[in-house]
Amino acid sequence: MGITLQQAQAAIQAAHQKALEMGVKMNIAVVDAGANLTAFVRMDGAWLGSLDISIKKAKTARFFDMPTGDLGKASQPGGSLYNIEHSNGGLITFPGGLPIKDADGHVIGAIGVSGSTVEDDHAVAEAGMKAIENQ
Repeated sequence: MGITLQQAQAAIQAAHQKALEMGVKMNIAVVDAGANLTAFVRMDGAWLGSLDISIKKAKTARFFDMPTGDLGKASQPGGSLYNIEHSNGGLITFPGGLPIKDADGHVIGAIGVSGSTVEDDHAVAEAGMKAIENQ
């Protein structure tokens, strides 16, 4: 079964709280197991350009069931996945997108965050992911 709306909203809420604690303005997206947008929030003042990036990070994490930063490492020049970011209508291959798993370890969706440094994006995404995986 894929992520429920209630779970997606819980992930958004946890990520939003982490962003507030860090003092950063984020766009936060959650997709279901089919990579369909399920929940989204744009914090007041978050960059408009990061809206699309957050959604693409979530989709990328779900398409490949791995953190977007890991995919980015494999897509560098000379890497086995070089230029993969041009597939699937455009992927994001830097940190900030994470798959979300259920208690049995099955991927049920993904979260994508954008609006600050990739390190901050990853930390906020991780807070949202953990809110679901720790249930």
